[in-house]
Amino acid sequence: MITTLEILNLKCGGCANSIKKGLLLIDGVSNVSVDLETSKVTVDIIDSSIINEVKNKLGTMGYPEVGDSNTIIHKAKSFVSCATGRMSSDTE
Repeated sequence: MITTLEILNLKCGGCANSIKKGLLLIDGVSNVSVDLETSKVTVDIIDSSIINEVKNKLGTMGYPEVGDSNTIIHKAKSFVSCATGRMSSDTE
């Protein structure tokens, strides 16, 4: 089942790397793609019961879904996720 979510705070490839790695850790998520131009994350999940877990993971990483609250804490977490994603992409 393929689901697309529009998220906030997506800035660069570092963010995308962090999102992909984080979401692939969830059991039942088999594929993740991130579109930097549209701020959309597409996930391939085994069933719809996992979507809330995906949304929660995105929020805790600092990338809440459009329409959800985007607090200063979300923004700060997205900067950390971005930096982590940049560092891991440089070493790969």
